[in-house]
Amino acid sequence: MDATLVDDDISLCFFSRILPMLDALHDCGAARDRAGNRQFFFDDYCKSVLLFLFNPAINSLRLLQEASALPTVAKRLGVKRFSLGSFSEAPTVFEPELLKRVIAELGAKANRLSVTPELARLKHLLTIVDGTLLATLPKLASTLCHTRKDGRVHHAWRLHMHLPIDAPVPELIVRTSGSNRKESTEREQLRKHLTAARCYVLDRGFHEASLLNDIHRITSTYVCRVRNNIDAQVLAAEQQQPPPLTPPAQAAGVLADQRVTISNYGDGTRASDHPMRLIRIRGDVHPKRPRPSANDVILVTNLLEEPAELIALIYRYRWTIELFFRMLKQLLGCRHLLSHRGPGVDIQFYCAAIACLLIYLQTGRKPDKYLLFMTGLYLSGAAGLADLLAFVNRPDNSGVKRRVKDALWKKLGVS
Repeated sequence: MDATLVDDDISLCFFSRILPMLDALHDCGAARDRAGNRQFFFDDYCKSVLLFLFNPAINSLRLLQEASALPTVAKRLGVKRFSLGSFSEAPTVFEPELLKRVIAELGAKANRLSVTPELARLKHLLTIVDGTLLATLPKLASTLCHTRKDGRVHHAWRLHMHLPIDAPVPELIVRTSGSNRKESTEREQLRKHLTAARCYVLDRGFHEASLLNDIHRITSTYVCRVRNNIDAQVLAAEQQQPPPLTPPAQAAGVLADQRVTISNYGDGTRASDHPMRLIRIRGDVHPKRPRPSANDVILVTNLLEEPAELIALIYRYRWTIELFFRMLKQLLGCRHLLSHRGPGVDIQFYCAAIACLLIYLQTGRKPDKYLLFMTGLYLSGAAGLADLLAFVNRPDNSGVKRRVKDALWKKLGVS
């Protein structure tokens, strides 16, 4: 490695994978500019959003405007200072869907995440499904969510995501109204985007007999948590002689494993049309719910042959998507929306997925608080490449495979 390298010679290496892809979006939306005076293009908008995501010190649109005017930023990213009016108008002109191609192209270059041997042998790809709310300031009719107890109206967008267990970012991000009604419900969005040969991991909000039937019908599987007051009918054969629990299942906290039939609301109007298992897992007693049985985790699944302890392990991975939501909102600063309009929200979260992929491709690690912080310091010039390399190669107690310094230099294109 040449110690005489100037930082400017390698400053673009971190973005070397993404800049040509964004430059290809330059002319999107330019056709409507008949006067020929547009100066803020789609690639400029995306680069500005990435600058916001990678720098924790930039936490508002005005600070982003000032940062874009810095000569170093202009040199490294090829952006320049924009007006607030141009930035506000931009999302209505550009096409956020084009960024999905960029995400797919970057995702194809990323290695799959390692999983435990037990999960690796599953026939279907484990996919965690959930949604999250994003509060908005403008009172748009499409963001009407619900009315609070004090009578005030709450406005929000809802993001629906499908996260494969071996992928660093979701394969599907869909934005709907924040209201949990009609097409905006989590159940309807999952039904609309069902894929064969998947094992969907679902929380209680997805429990609906007809949805589980649809998943089974397309030859996919599911592990779904259900409410504790569920009315399940144990099959007659199991009532007479329930199968004993194995020692590994008991060690995993499994209390019961039964074959059942189940209806949507206990009235039998929309019953399950396929064999199911009901697995009860011991939960920690919550201070607000002192009754022990009220804290048990009850799962239903159509994985009939897998051991009960594996079903419990699968559901533990549901928190993977909650951690991803936390990373988006807390670490990448997406609680602050640069645009509250629908297309602007789409662009910001597609760019957030791109930011995660860039970090993963360059370091071999999923983004966390400290890695994102160091990356932001490097891109802002406060930390050098040697500092970033030393941080990446620091011992990792979480068991994530570490990249050696020479490998990272190679990825950054420096000999």
